[in-house]
Amino acid sequence: MSSDKSYEITPEALAALEREIAQLEGEGRTEMAERIRTARAWGDLKENAEYHDAKNSQAHLETKILRLQDRRRNAIVVQPSAGDGSARMGSAVTVLDEEKGRETTYELVGATEADPAKGRLSIESPIARALLGRHLDDVVDFETPRGTRRLRVVKLG
Repeated sequence: MSSDKSYEITPEALAALEREIAQLEGEGRTEMAERIRTARAWGDLKENAEYHDAKNSQAHLETKILRLQDRRRNAIVVQPSAGDGSARMGSAVTVLDEEKGRETTYELVGATEADPAKGRLSIESPIARALLGRHLDDVVDFETPRGTRRLRVVKLG
């Protein structure tokens, strides 16, 4: 199941990934073992739907653990960089939409951390790609389905 594709991740996202793995390997496996034990006690395993469902759920749990471990193994931790004053992964970038006069702050994160509703943009998204490497007062044009948008970088953090 191993993947050779590496990807960038912030230290915070790596910590969250490690917490999730630990929870699934510990509490998740313990709960699953108890569920199987309980279902096994209900009788004939050939006709025991609860037992088969529990075993199927166990297989899904183990697959999820393997996927998360693979993701952790292939993660490249990127520290937010404020050194050169440019937008990087982990940066908070406040932009002014010059047409609408509205300011928005985005945090540039890895693809697995993205949550656009919370302003967390994947560095693979069109807006984030346009912002990467930009400095204070830079103007960025990028295409959207509704046309070109022009954003001015007004704050970097």
